[in-house]
Amino acid sequence: MLNNALGKYHEYFYFIFRVLVGLLFFQHGAMKVLGWFGGTASAAWSLMWVVGLLEILAGLVIALGFFTRLAALGGVALMLIIYFKVHAPQGLAPIMNKGELALLYFAIFLMLLIHGAGKWGLERAMLKRETF
Repeated sequence: MLNNALGKYHEYFYFIFRVLVGLLFFQHGAMKVLGWFGGTASAAWSLMWVVGLLEILAGLVIALGFFTRLAALGGVALMLIIYFKVHAPQGLAPIMNKGELALLYFAIFLMLLIHGAGKWGLERAMLKRETF
């Protein structure tokens, strides 16, 4: 019974997943660039500001389903760089070096890279296909 429901509604679940991931990633960037959501705005063109800008852009295009795979590929690279540059030097265990969120986003972006925008993406609506 659960398999039937999951199979029947998997496009709905994936749409919700993609939009939530995009909006959450957008929020991380908005904290760094704009100081929203309790964050502190970074100095313009600093490394943290550039990372925040990438998070804003990737989050928005993923939520909209426009060039989702390209944004996910960028997210995979960004999360790996952030993990090994910022978190891994503080210890091996992600829970101890506070890198679990970077690794979680890494895994999420891998899934988005594989599956793309899905049925309800802006790219598919505008271009009638996914280009990447």
